[in-house]
Amino acid sequence: MTHTVNDRPATAPRIQSPANDHRSTAELVKLAAEQMSTLVRDELKLAQAELAQKGKRAGVGVGMFGGAGVVALYGVGALIAAAILGLATVLPAWLSALVIGVVLLVIAGVLALSGKSQVSKAGPPMPTDAVAGVKADITTITHSARNHHEGGDRR
Repeated sequence: MTHTVNDRPATAPRIQSPANDHRSTAELVKLAAEQMSTLVRDELKLAQAELAQKGKRAGVGVGMFGGAGVVALYGVGALIAAAILGLATVLPAWLSALVIGVVLLVIAGVLALSGKSQVSKAGPPMPTDAVAGVKADITTITHSARNHHEGGDRR
């Protein structure tokens, strides 16, 4: 099940407007605590669902990359053999294999350094929808609390 900020499950009761609310401060604090508890549980469920969905997609993608890598490895092996055989027409076979091997190791070193740079630039995976939802919830609760406080609960 996919959840976004706009369609996340909301099991907590809606906050009533201060003008229609005749509950005591203690009741309102209890209600706010219950709503916060439910809200946190719902946000954690959303984060869990979002991470599970991202994990599944990443797993499928990694599997496909793995399959492509195996096939590419066979193709590269064939091309390396062809390069060695082609260079062996000009140089001795052992020297052509040595030259091709050194060239391949240089290419591997450049790719490894480039890959390390890309990995260090990547940020940690974060459930962005859940984080945005929590921020929106905090803003709503803060705004509602301010409005309720400004309206005054004089009991």
